[in-house]
Amino acid sequence: MRALFILLCLATAAAGEGIVLSSPCDYQVIQRKTKDSGTVSICGNLIDFKDQVPLVEIRVIRADQTGEWQPLTGGAKSGAFCTTRDLPAGGWYRIEARASIDAHVVAETATEHFAIGELFVIAGQSNSANYGEEKQDTATGLVASFDGQCWQLAKDPQAGASGSGGSFMPPLGDALAKRFGVPIGFVPCGIGSTSVREWLPAGIPFPNPPTRVERVKQEPDGQWSSDGKAFTALVARIKACGTLGPRAILWHQGESDANQADPTNTLAGDLYRQYLETIIRESRKASGHELPWFVAQASYHNPGDEGSPDIRAAQASLWKDGIALEGPDTDSLKGSLRENNGKGVHFSSEGLHQHASLWEQKISPWLEQQLK
Repeated sequence: MRALFILLCLATAAAGEGIVLSSPCDYQVIQRKTKDSGTVSICGNLIDFKDQVPLVEIRVIRADQTGEWQPLTGGAKSGAFCTTRDLPAGGWYRIEARASIDAHVVAETATEHFAIGELFVIAGQSNSANYGEEKQDTATGLVASFDGQCWQLAKDPQAGASGSGGSFMPPLGDALAKRFGVPIGFVPCGIGSTSVREWLPAGIPFPNPPTRVERVKQEPDGQWSSDGKAFTALVARIKACGTLGPRAILWHQGESDANQADPTNTLAGDLYRQYLETIIRESRKASGHELPWFVAQASYHNPGDEGSPDIRAAQASLWKDGIALEGPDTDSLKGSLRENNGKGVHFSSEGLHQHASLWEQKISPWLEQQLK
C-alpha cells in the first residue's frame, strides 16, 4: 500500500525535467506534533542523471515568506533523496526542489500546497460517507481529504468513502480550521449500509447475519463472520496517515444494527458494544497507534423509528467505560434536517451542517486539552 501511494504521488506530482517530489503530496495535511509545529518528510527522485551527482536543494514558502535554499543533507543516493523539516503549524505551504550541476540549475519542481494541521479518519456507514442530500464544499479552502492514495480539496463526494452525494466533512473541517487556525485533513472510509459486524476483523464469529450479507459468510457451525475487508481498509488508511497517525477516528454507525425490518438481523446491544470494542482494540494493535475513537450515537431510521435504546446504550457504554470518547447524538437531528422532507435516514443540506456542528462541539473542547 505504501509503495502504491508513493508511485501514485510520483505520477501526480508537479515535475520538472529530471526531478520529482513524492512527498509531500499536493494538498496533503500532516498531523502536527505539538500545538506549534510538525515535521514534513521531503522525498523524491532524480531521473536520468547517470554518472552525475547533482546538488539537491529545497526551500519552503508560506504566504509571502520565502525560505532560503538549503542543500539536502547527505545528498541524493541512487537517484533518491529524503529528508525532514520541522515547520510551524499552518499552511498552505509550497515546497520547491531543484538540482544543480556546477552551480547551474538543471531541473526543478514544486508541490504547491501542503500543511501542518489536524488529521481525522472518518469511518462507519452512510452518514459517515457521501449520502447527504446536497454536496458540500470547503468554504475556507483549508480542508482536504485523502483516499489512501492521493490528496485533494474536500469537495463532495469525498474520495475513499462510498456514495455520490454530500457529507458533513467540508463544514466540519471549515469549523475546525476557523477555530484552530490550521488546515484540516480527513481520511474518509465509510461504507453505506454496513453493520458493525461487517467491520470486524476476519474470523471473529457472530450469531446472526446483518441485513446485507455481501461482506459476511456463514461458517460450517452455523455462525457468521466478516470477510475482514472493511477492517483491513480502515487499518491501511490509518497507516497511510504517516508516522504520527491521525489525531482521532470519528465513528458514525449503528443504523444497520438497530431495529431491522427482519428482527433476526437486528443486533443486540451487548453484542454491538462487544464488537465495536473489538474493532477499536484490534485496529490499534494492527495499526501500531493507540488512537482515540469518538463514537456517535446513531440509530435513527425515519419518523416513527427514531432510535434504538439498546444500540444507543451500547454506544454510550463505550464512553462510560473509557473505551471511546463521546461523539454527537445525531439521532436528535430530525424533521427538515433529514432528506426527502424529513422522511429519510440521510441528512438534508441543513442537516449536514448541523451534523458537522454537533461533531465540532465534541471535538473542539477535547482537542484544546490535547494542545495544552
